[in-house]
Amino acid sequence: MIRRIPVQNTISPKVHLFCKKLKDKSSFKFSGDIETSYSARLSQSTDNSIYQAIPQAIVFPKNEKDLFELTKLANEAEFKTLKFTPKGGGTGTNGQSLTEFIIVDMSRHMRNIIEINVEERWVKVESGVIKDQLNDFLKPYGFFFAPDLSTSNRATIGGMINTDASGQGSLVYGKTSDHVLGLEAITIGGDKLSTSPLTVDEALSRSADNKTTAGIYKQVYETATNYRDQIREVFPRLNRFLTGYDLEHVLCDDKKHFDLSRVLAGSEGTLAFITEAKLNITPIAAYKTMINITYDSFDSALRNSPFLVDAKATSVETIDSKVLNLAKQDVIWQEVQDLIVEVQGHVIAGLNIVEFNDEDESNQDDKVSSLCKRLDQLISTKSSGVISYSVTSDRSAMARIYAMRKKSVGLLGNVKGDKKPIAFAEDTAVPPENLADFIAEFRQLLDSHNLEYGMFGHVDAGVLHVRPALNMMDPNQEKLLRLISDQVVKLTAKYKGLMWGEHGKGYRSEYGPEFFGEELFLELRKIKAAFDPHNRLNPGKICTPIGSEEKLVSVDAVKRGRFDKQIPIEVREEYQQTVNCNGNGLCFNYDESSVMCPSYKVTKDRRYSPKGRATLMREWLRLQGEGVSYVNMVMAKTVFLDLFRLPYKAAYTLAKKFGRYDFSHEVKESMDACLACKACTSACPIKVDVPTFRSKFLEAYYLRYMRPLSDHLVANVESIMPTLSRMSSVTNWLTHNPISNFVVNNIVGYVDAPKLSQHPSQVVERKYFYNETRYQELTEVDKQKTVFLVQDAFTSSYESSLIKDTVIALEGLGFSPLILPFQVNGKAQHVKGFLTKFTETAKSACDYYNDIATLKRPMIGLDASMTLVYRDEYPNLLGHNKVKFKVDLLGEWLSKQALSKAVADKVKMALNDSVTKYTVLSHCTEKSLIADAPSHWPIIFERLGLAAKPVNTGCCGMAGTFGHEKANQTVSKELFDISWAPVLKNSEHDTVLATGFSCRCQSKRLAQQTLKHPIQIIAGLFK
Repeated sequence: MIRRIPVQNTISPKVHLFCKKLKDKSSFKFSGDIETSYSARLSQSTDNSIYQAIPQAIVFPKNEKDLFELTKLANEAEFKTLKFTPKGGGTGTNGQSLTEFIIVDMSRHMRNIIEINVEERWVKVESGVIKDQLNDFLKPYGFFFAPDLSTSNRATIGGMINTDASGQGSLVYGKTSDHVLGLEAITIGGDKLSTSPLTVDEALSRSADNKTTAGIYKQVYETATNYRDQIREVFPRLNRFLTGYDLEHVLCDDKKHFDLSRVLAGSEGTLAFITEAKLNITPIAAYKTMINITYDSFDSALRNSPFLVDAKATSVETIDSKVLNLAKQDVIWQEVQDLIVEVQGHVIAGLNIVEFNDEDESNQDDKVSSLCKRLDQLISTKSSGVISYSVTSDRSAMARIYAMRKKSVGLLGNVKGDKKPIAFAEDTAVPPENLADFIAEFRQLLDSHNLEYGMFGHVDAGVLHVRPALNMMDPNQEKLLRLISDQVVKLTAKYKGLMWGEHGKGYRSEYGPEFFGEELFLELRKIKAAFDPHNRLNPGKICTPIGSEEKLVSVDAVKRGRFDKQIPIEVREEYQQTVNCNGNGLCFNYDESSVMCPSYKVTKDRRYSPKGRATLMREWLRLQGEGVSYVNMVMAKTVFLDLFRLPYKAAYTLAKKFGRYDFSHEVKESMDACLACKACTSACPIKVDVPTFRSKFLEAYYLRYMRPLSDHLVANVESIMPTLSRMSSVTNWLTHNPISNFVVNNIVGYVDAPKLSQHPSQVVERKYFYNETRYQELTEVDKQKTVFLVQDAFTSSYESSLIKDTVIALEGLGFSPLILPFQVNGKAQHVKGFLTKFTETAKSACDYYNDIATLKRPMIGLDASMTLVYRDEYPNLLGHNKVKFKVDLLGEWLSKQALSKAVADKVKMALNDSVTKYTVLSHCTEKSLIADAPSHWPIIFERLGLAAKPVNTGCCGMAGTFGHEKANQTVSKELFDISWAPVLKNSEHDTVLATGFSCRCQSKRLAQQTLKHPIQIIAGLFK
């Protein structure tokens, strides 16, 4: 029996009152959201670092006015002790935006691109705009926002400014602050700051006026001028000049211009709430070329990098063998392996990615050919460790390589075991000419502690990301982290570098005085006091105000591992994908055509993302203590115990209705929004498998609470439908009349259920159904042509004509299709958390298909969501050695088959020079679990002389029964509108095809378009 979960981490009365008053429309005009639930606060308690801090509340302003309302209330006497932390994408690696106070999250709503001026080359955006979102907007104008981050599909502009972010190409394009033309910000005192380059006279005028912001201008100007020589002496001449508050560049080199934006950039939310930014934009280079160079060692790659920079490269990125080997185990490798030349007899231990950009074609050709000649010479003389290289100017190919590079952070977190490569000293910056020696000594340091580690980074700027593997659940390893941090600080100083070249200070702020020196650090504290005298904004980060007794945060702050180790070891092992989530946040991908986490895309609520769900699940496991092992639960489930539990479950369900708190309800609310699309199992570098741990959670949850009737209906739908489809006319009349519709909609909670088709046996000739005796009577030649068609409940019961068309098409293509007897698949049982029942179903189906597999003929399925259960859920549950059969998807298998000349001639005659163009939309589960799935049908069509193109879309919003559930209608329709609807609308001149049953059902329901499966087009050639 699972014990009741206690209430954890209650909110202080003052914060509760603050949130209540802010919501009061009669007193305040705050239009945003306020979250105080434990689940919402937990979902904001981690970032991409090792730290964890649970905030008291999260405020999501919709606009600048909301921030004025917030600061107005915050400055009332009773709330003047409350503290706030501005937050963007939450992708920080050092806990920059983690806090135990109130988070002000700009990323949910403040995503408007306000204005663009192409002639003057600038754009104005709100702080919550995502970097890739901005570049997608700018691309049609021929521009881009230059700083390029590995987290660009979820990092916000406000976050980039607050950390003064940079990335690939910074040698040419610089850091975020180099592109800021002006900022709009609000101080904690409620004052508006509009910053832009000013003349010194203008700055002095502002420092002397009677406005409350005058003290800010006065202090910053005095520090920047009085300490200018000392500032330039203390800080090394680096491309990555991050200092916290950028004292050096506030005053321009000519000493005639002053820009307060430079202090706000890199301030990590400690000075003000940044609401808008005016940014300069860069023309997209007309010519781009990438050269991927492989090396025999990582040291060779590092030592060869200055030569590449000297070749006038725009950027030089590097990856070590650890990351490359992890990439080879990920779906990303299929997209890049043709761009990385492997030479027999050589092991690639390092990769340099070199990019050249130019506006002039001849200049570009000269740079590329010059480097290639030099590389050829190095290879022929076996010098510098160069093994091979490849050259490409294909921008999509270049994007694939950078996608692998960007995924490096997450891939490192996917190593086996409790020791994970973690961020804490991973963005040191040294002069590029010192980098190889610095890294050699860095490696000696790590080797002396017997640590594994991975490395990648920007060698052109002297920044390398080094991530040692440590177990943060081990107190001794936590102490080792402190020791290594201290050692790296000294090592970096030795090589005239900075501890934080890219990712900000955060919990490393305690090292600030060592790099600034006592006198300059005192000046930082004066600036902090001018902006935030009472230390209310992101307290403890970078510095504290002068006169404050409060301390800086420390690398010894509370880490996530302290909570994770409270989960019993056997439970941690069973829920590894939950515990392993490292917070890299790839599931926050803004791209609407990406399959990654549809529920987050619509809600922008982090609870409804794989990271959020993993966080909630970890806490739920921690709070349970013993007894949440799925194996133990299954062993405990008997008919007797289930009956015994009924009164207990009824009592708990009644208590739930009367508002009794149980954290389980918050977890379940998050899980209910999951569409089980499986994108997280592949797109996430850690392979956080939400549908699997969601099923385990639901099974446990319903050991305590009563299940809704609809769950039982869904779990048994596969068993019922084949029988009902044999009398489809009667069934449809009974289920689709006004009375039935009312009952189903209002009591069961389902809408728009499709009508049953005839049973397959009623539309397909008997000879096409598998019979063991009949099959054994076939000749060996006929057996070799046999293809077994595996039925799924949805296609067989709702689209039996598709089975008929598949038979016609396969026979026309020269195969002998045989339809296997229907077996319950169990997908619906898994989705709804009937895992005991699903286990029985899987064993039964597995026994049958294992026998069929001994015939050694292809087995193919039509619907991705059902078919791929055999390759994903079955092996995970039963064990890979127990599942001896494989069911390919029809397109997957057919794309690998050659066509005979006779078939080709027949098809050519049937086409009769017709030129219909087709657009193929793939099912999201299909794309999630089979990397090259979108290419299958275009390949098949091309062989047949047909023209088809794949179009990338996200989830259609149906996902089995999800889109039919009344509670999910808003999410389902919004998903369809943002991803599928635009494609259907813009494909007027093409015939659109869809591989998924759910997708075809949703398109008919919401767009009134009846889409065909690609195989039906082929069947039409043979009818």
